[in-house]
Amino acid sequence: MSLQRSYTLIAPFYDAAIDRATRAARQHSLRALPEQPGRVLLAGVGTGLDLPHLPPQHHYVGLDLTHAMLRRALPRAGRADFVPVQGDAQRLPFADHSFDSAVLHLILAVVPQPALCFAEIARVVRPGGQVLVFDKFLRAGQPALLRRLVNPLMRRLATRLDVVFEEVLAAAPDLALEHDQPALAGGWFRLLRLRRL
Repeated sequence: MSLQRSYTLIAPFYDAAIDRATRAARQHSLRALPEQPGRVLLAGVGTGLDLPHLPPQHHYVGLDLTHAMLRRALPRAGRADFVPVQGDAQRLPFADHSFDSAVLHLILAVVPQPALCFAEIARVVRPGGQVLVFDKFLRAGQPALLRRLVNPLMRRLATRLDVVFEEVLAAAPDLALEHDQPALAGGWFRLLRLRRL
């Protein structure tokens, strides 16, 4: 099943499964957005769970692969300066250095090629810009046998369970890690902040 098809089917149930469990971590991550107004990419905006927690001074572009997710995001935008865009986070339809910041919440473990997605983020964020990541990652060398065992099925339905952030980061040498904090599930989920060199 394609990622677009599976997330079209998941869209009606996504919030019930994800919202409450991830809300505090999302809010914590978004507090790191700069005070200076800028252009912010929400890569994998999904149903818009981040939208109610965004500071109002920025212009937001929310990208998602599926129309079903974007349709659910729009009512959450409220008064935010928000533009939805349907597209692939692995092939961003934006010019180089066109954003001041990017937010990647629960997207790197979803896309088939997280390193390609991250390289694209590095391309579209301006030098000096910021990238905020909240997702689940294995640690380098971590066996996690059960996660790896069920990964072939899970990655076809909804999400990957085998992404190692350090491997993803290696594909984007223009992004420097500034902050790394465990968030949920005993540190499986992490809050990361990076700077575009």
